[in-house]
Amino acid sequence: MPRRAQISPSILSADFARLADELARIDGTADWAHVDIMDNHFVPNLTLGLPVVEAVLKSTLLPVDCHLMIEDPDRWAPAYAEAGAASVTFHAEAAAAPVRLARALRKQGARAGMALKPATPVEPYLDLLPELDMLLLMTVEPGFSGQSFLDVVLPKIRRARAAIGDLDLWLQVDGGVSADTIEACAEAGADVFVAGSAVYGKDDPAAAVEALRALAAPLVGRS
Repeated sequence: MPRRAQISPSILSADFARLADELARIDGTADWAHVDIMDNHFVPNLTLGLPVVEAVLKSTLLPVDCHLMIEDPDRWAPAYAEAGAASVTFHAEAAAAPVRLARALRKQGARAGMALKPATPVEPYLDLLPELDMLLLMTVEPGFSGQSFLDVVLPKIRRARAAIGDLDLWLQVDGGVSADTIEACAEAGADVFVAGSAVYGKDDPAAAVEALRALAAPLVGRS
């Protein structure tokens, strides 16, 4: 299946007081609505939970991409799939039984994603790739939006792309993705791009999405 550039704006950078309106600003242009779930244990920040995700699902026609930065995802992640999230990503560092969890998410009808922190090598998890629909490589330390992109992750993106080979597996990057960094990510092998402030920090988020896609699209599929 030909790869294409997908843009998944993170609502963590949106105005939470106007969340439905903020989602409407990217409807029709973004590929996904990315929701960051943090529990103040796995990462030192507390954000949204299942009730807000359920509200988001009622407020947008976009498929919802949930990134769970939480402890014990084996217990909590399936509920997000059951609620209707189209993609649910858990952290390898937090999952006790990642294969079982990925299969549970798929059984609920969601795409199963697994995330790795910047310092977590991809090689120990290569045998798991066929069980996944997406691999997320964090390009900042998870926990807060607005951080600077860590270019040290670029070689890991290349190694992951080489390992994916012909698998039907998306490679997502999240953290510091902007007009200045998205081309390097695409060239290294990423094809799904989470962008927060690079979308919602602009006067016209829809135009920002289109601009990011235009930068990445020519490079996706070359690696």
